[in-house]
Amino acid sequence: MGRRELERLSKAELIELVLRLQRPDKTSRTSSTPPSTDRKERREQAKPGGAKPGHEGHSRVSSQIPDEVVAHRPGHCSCGGGVLAPDLPAEIVSLSERIELPEVAPVVTQHQQLAVRCLACGARVLAPVPQAARGTPFGPRLHAVAVYLKTFQALSYERLQALLADLFGLTLSQGGLMNLLRRAQGRFRPGRAAAVSALRRAAVVASDETGVRIEGTNSYHWGFHSADAVVHHAAPTRVACVIREMMDGHRPAVWLSDRSTAQQGHGVRHPTCLAHLVRDIAYAVEASEDPVPLRLQLWLGSVFSLAERVTDLAASTLAAKRRTLERRLAEILAVPSRCDLTRALQAKIGRARDQLLVFLAHPGQVAVTNNGCKRALRPAVVQRKVTNGYRAMWAAEGEADVRTVVDTARLSGAGTFSARSSRLSAPNPRCHGRG
Repeated sequence: MGRRELERLSKAELIELVLRLQRPDKTSRTSSTPPSTDRKERREQAKPGGAKPGHEGHSRVSSQIPDEVVAHRPGHCSCGGGVLAPDLPAEIVSLSERIELPEVAPVVTQHQQLAVRCLACGARVLAPVPQAARGTPFGPRLHAVAVYLKTFQALSYERLQALLADLFGLTLSQGGLMNLLRRAQGRFRPGRAAAVSALRRAAVVASDETGVRIEGTNSYHWGFHSADAVVHHAAPTRVACVIREMMDGHRPAVWLSDRSTAQQGHGVRHPTCLAHLVRDIAYAVEASEDPVPLRLQLWLGSVFSLAERVTDLAASTLAAKRRTLERRLAEILAVPSRCDLTRALQAKIGRARDQLLVFLAHPGQVAVTNNGCKRALRPAVVQRKVTNGYRAMWAAEGEADVRTVVDTARLSGAGTFSARSSRLSAPNPRCHGRG
């Protein structure tokens, strides 16, 4: 805006322009930007590290089933009374443990196919080809370790190659590692199919996506979350056809997501993630002197407080509280304001009014935020930042299958590595390439 344009502005318009220029920058608390982009405070102004006052301390729990127990008994009494008999009653005064990792070395079993010449006919007889000699020479546990390190620890092929050599004494080429991973990822496809089937029966589904580079182009890592399944999916786009293909005609009772266009219309009811509104309102409170954003912040606080105890209240109580919340919100949205941030907030919340309190109609089944889905996507975001994406689509799809099976197993309490090992307990009979 040039000088002439500024001279034409009225006093009120100039005041509004100056106030806009004085607004603080958005942070991770007031927008969707990651915390790493926040401006760091100077050391003398920073908060002290360590545990905060009142934090309950934690200590390591002693093993309930130790591999070996060594009892240290006193042999003599300091009074000079002589030797203490080993059968005297004793009590445990203290416990201390020494924990060590065993030396890990690969176990190599060499199978030799022998030939013997028959003494009767002189024919040379070959032994049958051993089953262990067919397919890959690498066992299921080695496959599981490689998949775990590559997928969840975000190691590159070079670093994975070095780790296997340094810790286990295994020498594998990067091409061999690639074949090993591709072979192992194929074992997760049946588990992914089962998770997708469970997702297509779910009454409540949450969805979100995050960007990723695949084959040098901008693509997306999708996440779908329900009570019984977590499904990861790699796709070149973020449009609604990805969701339609995934759900295959299933229309759940509730579809939880953000307010992007591609996420709309996939469920009977569509609650919006209130975490997005929390950040928008927090910025308006920080940047504006208008009282409306503060009233909206207090209103959202009441909503979150009610969500924490929604399963403890009767249906009639929930209905009464919903009417109260809706009445308060209507009053706040009807307040006139000269602040553009406030008006934008009122318009945004007004468009989503029917999506804010859907959780009250489904106590304990619908969350007020989409954080469950976002937590499932967070490892994929870390992987993207560390490795800068995937060179091939098969790698992105394979890791999505692995994450699908592992995250779905976690819903029932299974661990990450155990979920992988169970899928890789036997080599894939369709894969006979040697790594």
